[in-house]
Amino acid sequence: MSEINAVQRRLLQEIAELHDVPEGAYNIRANGKSVGRNTTANIDIQTKTEGSGIDIRIKDGTVNESVHIPVVLSESGMKETVYNDFYIGDNCDVLIVAGCGIDNCGTQDSEHDGIHRFFVGNNSKVRYVEKHYGSGDGSGKRILNPVTEVYISEGSTVEMEMVQIKGVDSTHRTTLAELKQDAKLIVRERLMTHGQQNAVSVYKVMLNEDGSSADVVSRSVARDDSYQKLDLCVLGNAACSGHTECDSIIMDNGRILAVPSLEANSVDAQLVHEAAIGKIAGEQLIKLMTLGLTEQEAEEQIINGFLK
Repeated sequence: MSEINAVQRRLLQEIAELHDVPEGAYNIRANGKSVGRNTTANIDIQTKTEGSGIDIRIKDGTVNESVHIPVVLSESGMKETVYNDFYIGDNCDVLIVAGCGIDNCGTQDSEHDGIHRFFVGNNSKVRYVEKHYGSGDGSGKRILNPVTEVYISEGSTVEMEMVQIKGVDSTHRTTLAELKQDAKLIVRERLMTHGQQNAVSVYKVMLNEDGSSADVVSRSVARDDSYQKLDLCVLGNAACSGHTECDSIIMDNGRILAVPSLEANSVDAQLVHEAAIGKIAGEQLIKLMTLGLTEQEAEEQIINGFLK
């Protein structure tokens, strides 16, 4: 951690709430190289022998432990693709914190593409937090294209918190999930774009065996001249249940395309989707302004509450 500079420390605070070295297992990556790593008796982290990335192996029965794998970029013009694989054993209960922060003060684009694969054993619980953040006053773009693949075995639950609130100029987020018997996936996505930013989120969730279920909720705000697209598909291939919801606020000259879809391939599949796009209600603004807030302050209060 001694190699981390002040800008990189600020990025780590934004994406992983890290003010110091985290407890438990971690691998911290800055400008293309590992600058800190720790393993525990139950969580092992190894550099891949081929290609760029790491393998994280969590032993059966590991509970109340965490692993942090944040990435920060502070050099303009840097581009990298990293492959990280997680092997989570049976009967685990763990927290995994990832995410990427880019500070670009130069003229060249900076880009990080993280490909994460999760192989979750039986009867385990995994909470995964992924936050993306951009900063810097340069004209070079901040580009993030994460791919997340989740394979959930019998009786396991994966909860995913996917957050991008500020500073990312372009992102294409792809999430793929396959669920076995009695497995459960819960996703909460929060996204805000502004300026000329462009964001695409693609979800494909396959409920392959009886008792599997998914609850995928996306909330987003498009401001200024930004564009968003949400392509959310749930496939019910057994006696399963799936719910999707995309709820968006559009402001200024923003544009939003929501494409929710359901595919039932079993008579016992129960699938529901909800979608709504609209502007901030006038009565909400008026109510807050009567309490002494300016219109801009009232808008910010409403947006903050919406994206919580």
